[in-house]
Amino acid sequence: MIRIGILGDIGSGKSFVAKSFGCPVFNADNEVGKLYNKNRKIFIKLNKSLPKHITQFPIKKQEVTKTILANKNNLKKIIKIIHPEIRKKMNIFLKKNKKSKLVILDIPLLLENKINKRKDILIFIQSNRSEILKRLKKRQNFNLKIVNRFRKIQLPLDYKKKKSNFIIKNNFTNRFIKKQIKYILKQIH
Repeated sequence: MIRIGILGDIGSGKSFVAKSFGCPVFNADNEVGKLYNKNRKIFIKLNKSLPKHITQFPIKKQEVTKTILANKNNLKKIIKIIHPEIRKKMNIFLKKNKKSKLVILDIPLLLENKINKRKDILIFIQSNRSEILKRLKKRQNFNLKIVNRFRKIQLPLDYKKKKSNFIIKNNFTNRFIKKQIKYILKQIH
């Protein structure tokens, strides 16, 4: 099985590109959302760690946002609780898809949390910064302070780009993305 890790800035189109490969995708952001909505054990751990902030189950995204903005250490506390669970979910996904030729790991902190393996193929999604901001502003509950808080815990984009085997220039058109994916798939098969 070939594991492809998708790297890039927040809002660069990582999930869009990941889905465009047409093979199984592990999307960490979706899994985090499920944990907030369905996992009472996670709620209990977060409530214990952040009792003034995380107060009701299911956990609402706005509650998490306020928690992160209240204190810069709160994000680290949340990550410490959430990431081991995400790693477990990823391992279940990999076992479930072990017969697949290719799987995509759409995990924002892939390198930061040392989730990638040496043999993984890393693809950096490069997008125009002003286009990213325009797209982010369209998202429900967009908050630039939150985006910047997350950017601070991420490795520099230049570093991620250097570590990558391939770069996809994302102009947010399906045809252009598909063409680049086709080229990458030819190179790795």
